[in-house]
Amino acid sequence: MMHKVCIVTGGSRGIGRATALAAAKRRYKVVVGYASNKAAADEVVAQIESSNGKAIAVKCDVGNESDILTLFKAADQFGPLAALINNAGIVGVTSRVDDMSAERIQRMMAINVTGSILCAREAVKRMSTRHGGKGGVIVNLSSVAAKLGSPNTYVDYAASKGAIDSFTVGLGYEVANEGIRVAAIRPGLIDTDIHASGGEPDRAHRLSHMVPMKRVGTAEEIANAIVWLMSDDASYVTSAILDVSGGR
Repeated sequence: MMHKVCIVTGGSRGIGRATALAAAKRRYKVVVGYASNKAAADEVVAQIESSNGKAIAVKCDVGNESDILTLFKAADQFGPLAALINNAGIVGVTSRVDDMSAERIQRMMAINVTGSILCAREAVKRMSTRHGGKGGVIVNLSSVAAKLGSPNTYVDYAASKGAIDSFTVGLGYEVANEGIRVAAIRPGLIDTDIHASGGEPDRAHRLSHMVPMKRVGTAEEIANAIVWLMSDDASYVTSAILDVSGGR
């Protein structure tokens, strides 16, 4: 029976899209959050529905709290929430810290950090046994940048993902006895279009020689790790951060 609801923020492209499709294959009803590209989100929904799955697309800029509340209200009408994938995030154009504006840094943190924390807040309200929920899973998207620091590229992005690592550990401890597991994935160089938004569409392939496996990863490889963390196979995993990075 298909009844569990999964929210994927930033679900219209890249890792989010792959995760939405993978979750649907595992009988989740999927709420596809998207910031601006309605056509891409609708395509994900159509692909899920063509395989007899259930999905809806909801406009949600996670930098905007009212959008987050709208996203979760839509999910409430879809069914009981079982999983949140905090995937939405941005990178800035390649820059040194001494060239960064306050506006750039504030936007980075608002979307990558505050947005993820607020989404988790709403998920906990619905899933925690303390609030009458039946438990669930939160998977946050970090990055190996949190370990590497991304010097001369985007230290602000790396710092935002370092915050996600700390948040994952702390929230996991906080709700471990309330039926909720919290984990994070740290992707390495993945073949998605996030690099284009940072001004370097070929960045992943250009740097692939630095990966011990000598190749970039795919969005599907990240999605497979995420849906494993969502599953009962990972029932004893919380406050954990899993590198999916080809060894980088």
